[in-house]
Amino acid sequence: MGTIDLLGQSPALLQACAALLGLLVGSFLNVVALRLPVMMERAWRRECAELLGSADTAGPEQPLSLLHPPSRCPHCGHAIRAWENIPVLSWLLLRGRCSGCAGPIAVRYPVIEALTGLLSWVAAWQLGWGWQLAGALPLTWALIALTVIDLDQQLLPDQITLPFLWLGLLLNAFGVYTDPASAILGAAAGYLALWTLYQVFKRLTGKEGMGYGDFKLLALFGAWLGWQMLPQIVLISALVGSVVGVTLIALRRHERSVPIPFGPYLAAAGWIAVLWGEQINAGYLRVAGIG
Repeated sequence: MGTIDLLGQSPALLQACAALLGLLVGSFLNVVALRLPVMMERAWRRECAELLGSADTAGPEQPLSLLHPPSRCPHCGHAIRAWENIPVLSWLLLRGRCSGCAGPIAVRYPVIEALTGLLSWVAAWQLGWGWQLAGALPLTWALIALTVIDLDQQLLPDQITLPFLWLGLLLNAFGVYTDPASAILGAAAGYLALWTLYQVFKRLTGKEGMGYGDFKLLALFGAWLGWQMLPQIVLISALVGSVVGVTLIALRRHERSVPIPFGPYLAAAGWIAVLWGEQINAGYLRVAGIG
């Protein structure tokens, strides 16, 4: 029996492999969340300098990509060795301290690794072996990266959202999650729904209620799940975002004038819809007496 057949016939093994793979990917997502915004800022600065015909005021910088240079301690520059880069376990063995200078290692690193492993396990548990899981795992990882970057920078990079929007359309050309027509309409409706809300809010208040990255993220979910899932995603994200926002303001942990990123709530609602969207819609229809 081949490995592929074994994974298909053993749910426990599939879930364990998904969790292990998620832990490894989570370590890479930490790098993505830290480096991608810096890489984007450098690119913007170079483009502005070229358009203005001026020199880049930042001067020469060390080349930076998602793979190079190797990770180092931000305090002392100590190169992270292989045994110090084992997801979650290394942080625990090092007791959250750099082996070179004993400087603190942020707890966010093992948290992101553990969360990626956990959500990968949940996706495998819910979807089982098949093309839906093959798509859901990379989507899960992309949503985690987007969430962390949005919380840090209030930014949803096109470098992540747009490729996954196209991937959703490609998968649904073969009907993996929904039919092609629903996917195309979903992508258009997802973008236009939030774009319209943005324009109305801006004209009424003179303020920008959300960013263009949010439009593209909802379009992404429309491409993956079809237009039928968009009301559910918007409703769940708006409810959770409102509750969390009001709670933070009430506890005085967030200033009223400081915008709260909407991307994390949208990502969470969309991820829930990928795994349980049909059951949630069916349950609502039963309660409403329609189904």
